[in-house]
Amino acid sequence: MTNTTPLHAEHERSGASFTDFAGYDMPLRYSSDLAEHHAVREHAGMFDLSHMAEIMVTGAQAPEFMDYALSNRLSALENSQAKYSLLLSDQGGVIDDLIVYRLGESEYMIVANAANREAAFTALTERIKDWDVTVRDSSDDWALIAVQGPVAKTIVEASAIDTSLPLDDLRYYRMTEGTFQSTTIYVARTGYTGEDGYEIFVPSPLAPALWDELEKVGAPHQMTLCGLACRDTLRLEAGMPLYGHELGRDFLPAQAGLGRVVVQEKEDFVGKQALADAAVRTRVLVGLVAEGKRAPRAGYSVVTPEGDVIGEITSGALSPTLGYPIAMAYVDSTFSDPGSELAVDVRGSLLVVKVHQLPFYTRKKVA
Repeated sequence: MTNTTPLHAEHERSGASFTDFAGYDMPLRYSSDLAEHHAVREHAGMFDLSHMAEIMVTGAQAPEFMDYALSNRLSALENSQAKYSLLLSDQGGVIDDLIVYRLGESEYMIVANAANREAAFTALTERIKDWDVTVRDSSDDWALIAVQGPVAKTIVEASAIDTSLPLDDLRYYRMTEGTFQSTTIYVARTGYTGEDGYEIFVPSPLAPALWDELEKVGAPHQMTLCGLACRDTLRLEAGMPLYGHELGRDFLPAQAGLGRVVVQEKEDFVGKQALADAAVRTRVLVGLVAEGKRAPRAGYSVVTPEGDVIGEITSGALSPTLGYPIAMAYVDSTFSDPGSELAVDVRGSLLVVKVHQLPFYTRKKVA
């Protein structure tokens, strides 16, 4: 049986086209992929992310447990600060990539990918052992709405959301408590589009009212409702990995360019010994660019000019912002230098590509 988010009726009312994603009936698009993509880059877009998982870790030893259970040093987070992290297997592979928010001295919220909700919760629960912590899956309690783009702050400020901290003072990868209709919510300055913006955690029963409110105040600012299709091209342009494509249990963090997310100096954490003992893996994640309009797609082989297979595309698209094909791929490290000329086997014909440093697109930062 396919699940739906608390906002499903709103999506139907707005004429969304749906797709199954991680067992949820999710909006794929409302109008066109290009229009929604450009809206986020130029104005603002609003996404329903309520399929994502929220896992709460609480208890006296929560900071120490987080350091043990995840890849980096979460005990160093300040209250209301967020950090990108990895949940590793005993073998050092990636079970999931996560955003961790520290809500208080002994309370953390982990946001996991929808497809990995059960796997992440199970892995964290198995790691409790003798730690004085409680791990609770609160995913059904929360809806998650993202407003992303250059005018996102103007839209959130124009809404009936009242934040404890003015948005002018909310730094990137921080969150603040707020209220909507006298109910506590969380407003985080995070996102997955390459643009500035906010992800708003709201109790599920209140989600439709908040969605309608943001849609109303966003209309004068050309905010567009957005689906998963444009979210994928936005994150690809920003060089952000997608679990199941660039990340998985068969990939070590360093292969994906995420060695910085692992603090090997910690006394102990799950996967530490495996990473220390791991043989060097020759394939690494790179960006690729091409001319023309043909885009490499996931699963296509990457070859040398001589035709030797040296990698595989993980994600690819014709970039709406840049106007040329882009892709991410795992290739043999010998061929990973920016500017290296390779080719992609596109159904029997070769598309010439060049290695490009990630990301492909970087927004102009104002604060």
